[in-house]
Amino acid sequence: MTQHSTQWRLTPEQLTADLRDDIFSLSEQNSNDSDIFLGHHRAKEALDFGLSMESRGFNVFAMGEHGTGRQTLIRQMLNAKASVQPTPSEWCYINNFDDVHAPYKLYVSPGDGKQLLTRINTFIDELLDLFPEIFDNPGYQRQKAAIDREFNQKYDEAISKVEDTALKNNVILFEENGEIGFSLLVDGKPLGDKEFANLDEKKRNDFYVLLEKLENLLSEQLIELPLWKRISSDKMRKLKHETAEQSIRPFLKELEHEFASNIGVLKYLSKVKTHVVDAVLEILVDEGSEHQNDKDSRKLMQERFLPNLLVAREPEEGAPVVYEQNPTFQNLFGHVDFASFQGSSYTSYRLIRPGALHKANGGYLLLEAEKLLNQPLVWSRLKLALKTQEITIENPYSEFSQPGAFSLQPEKIPLKVKVILLGDPEIYYTLQDYDQEFTELFRVLADFDRYLDSTDQNLIEYAQLIRQRAEKYDYPNVSDAAIKELVKYALRRAEHQHKISSNIVQVNDLLDESVYFWKKQTEQSLLTPEFVIQALNAQQRRTGRISEAWLSEIKEEQVLISTQGKQVGKVNGLTVLEIGDSVFGTPARITATVYAGSHGITDIEREVDLGKSIHSKGVLLLSGYIGHKYGQNLPVAISANIAIEQSYGHIDGDSASMAELCALISAISHLPIDQSIAITGSMNQHGEVQSIGGVNEKIEGFYRLCKDKGLTGEQGVIIPTTNVINLMLRDEVINAVKNGDFHIYAVDNVDQSLEILMGLSAGVKNSVGRYPRKSIHALVLNKLSHLSELLEGGEA
Repeated sequence: MTQHSTQWRLTPEQLTADLRDDIFSLSEQNSNDSDIFLGHHRAKEALDFGLSMESRGFNVFAMGEHGTGRQTLIRQMLNAKASVQPTPSEWCYINNFDDVHAPYKLYVSPGDGKQLLTRINTFIDELLDLFPEIFDNPGYQRQKAAIDREFNQKYDEAISKVEDTALKNNVILFEENGEIGFSLLVDGKPLGDKEFANLDEKKRNDFYVLLEKLENLLSEQLIELPLWKRISSDKMRKLKHETAEQSIRPFLKELEHEFASNIGVLKYLSKVKTHVVDAVLEILVDEGSEHQNDKDSRKLMQERFLPNLLVAREPEEGAPVVYEQNPTFQNLFGHVDFASFQGSSYTSYRLIRPGALHKANGGYLLLEAEKLLNQPLVWSRLKLALKTQEITIENPYSEFSQPGAFSLQPEKIPLKVKVILLGDPEIYYTLQDYDQEFTELFRVLADFDRYLDSTDQNLIEYAQLIRQRAEKYDYPNVSDAAIKELVKYALRRAEHQHKISSNIVQVNDLLDESVYFWKKQTEQSLLTPEFVIQALNAQQRRTGRISEAWLSEIKEEQVLISTQGKQVGKVNGLTVLEIGDSVFGTPARITATVYAGSHGITDIEREVDLGKSIHSKGVLLLSGYIGHKYGQNLPVAISANIAIEQSYGHIDGDSASMAELCALISAISHLPIDQSIAITGSMNQHGEVQSIGGVNEKIEGFYRLCKDKGLTGEQGVIIPTTNVINLMLRDEVINAVKNGDFHIYAVDNVDQSLEILMGLSAGVKNSVGRYPRKSIHALVLNKLSHLSELLEGGEA
């Protein structure tokens, strides 16, 4: 290693964020402020705009990852805005007396719905008390008796005429069991059947002739009997109807007076007035209904006249804010239930159940896009409801039901609602690309940041949120040092020294786990950083089986990785493996071989279909670098193979491109590479080093391997300089760097990496365009020149 290569070593202070110890003590001052919201100013501005726009189509899509605080901010803003808005009307369904399959809608002022139900129930109670006893009063009985007398008088007059004719012929008329009969008189006494049989035949025949005449006369006199009965029944029915109507009218007048300001209720009461008398006579007075008890009679009356209040509201509660966690078709649009009565199944307007749209009507509805799109038919019907601004209650599968099945078609209710969808970027951009209606209906995007700047104010508020959670769940007081550890974890999740992960849920989980370890001891009253570190270590142990198995295979030389010595054409690259919850870095040996030929650089991973497109691009960039760097004055004619050894899965990403170039240059120049140094970094064709991801896991993965094999003080990792800002390393690695047991180098170009790995100067061209004789580039040029001559000689 060259003496000046130490200039690229990072100090321990550069390996993590510099957080002031005193900044978190300020968070205790306002930890009781429940309205703390962290960052997301762009999203907040968009929400303000979207929630204030009255025009159709300005619904909001809140885009961001779970745990970033979307729901918290939205609910805070919705509750604040909704509380000062007018409370929307209440909606009821009422009976359509002309067509029970198509119930009518009815709106009432906020709070009037319950009052209307109470009054209609009272009205039904009054009817139950009134009938049928109202028909026992003397006035009604006199009129009823008069109608009966009129009918009986006509009947008696007709019978008297027949009876007079019969007596003139010695025949008596009698009624028995509702039937009229005739009997022959002898000596003023009617003959019995036996006596009549003893008469001579002539007398019997004469009686039969007379009997026929009397029966004909009877028929003539009673020919209008059905008409008399109908007239009598009509008069009786009219009397009952008028009596009932006169009795009910005062109660209806009282109802109309109470709801005089609501035209809709007055229209409803006018329909009740038209049908209530018939219902009372049918249900409460009909003699065929005597088997019904008061409970059944009340239920039948309620099924006809009691409105179905969908959603009750308090007059001063403001606009509703509804979050529907399970947006199924029924939960969103409502549905029609079925019930049983006296053993039979039935449905009616009273069994219409509201959905989230009914509850949120006049306010705000919060939905999760992924759950919504997973429900069949819901997305298309929601768009239709928002476009038409109407709520339709229907059975989405009615076309698959049995023919003739009883169903309702309730009148559509006007809809005025602001919908806020929660979803990730993939859902948003997919809908925007493939669904034109989505763009028309959700015109406002509230884009929530994944990361927040670690300004003093944001750090203080972050700490306040942590302390609020501790207070909410009765956790111990959290020390400033413990807060610092939790915030460092948030910085680590963001992989940035100046940005915090906005996913507060992950930090809350770590706080909960820290409290678990605190509860296992009884000495400390304060939650100190030791418990946070215990929780982090426990997390690593729980998910660390795969990483430990991988390191074990390296120690057992099942996977060949060297952490000491020097070798030609071999370098330790660094990769990140992500398997479920387990994310860890591990070294991978990258090798290169070079020989005379003109095939160029072959990526073995790509040749066997293990290298994906980005990785293959990184390897192809090497050809550009080699040609640009060494092919200005001579043809670069080589054959080279590059491979990531003992890799049996798909490989993607270009973070190994700098390591691959170093292995290639080592193979060309025959200069050995220090195996105690691992390297990661992407590069371009000019040899400039570019940032990579997972830098913390990569460094820690190689450190763990070196620690297991034994730290020598020479081991370390080369990373791009642009990744220094992403370093949030664990204390163990930082302490190893501080003690000189491990080193981290940050480089800007490939030349610096080559000097660190090979211990020679890379070389800079002099005024005549030549590299110093013993520099790395000079040795590479000499070797390439030699290979070119061999190739030309072979062709000759």
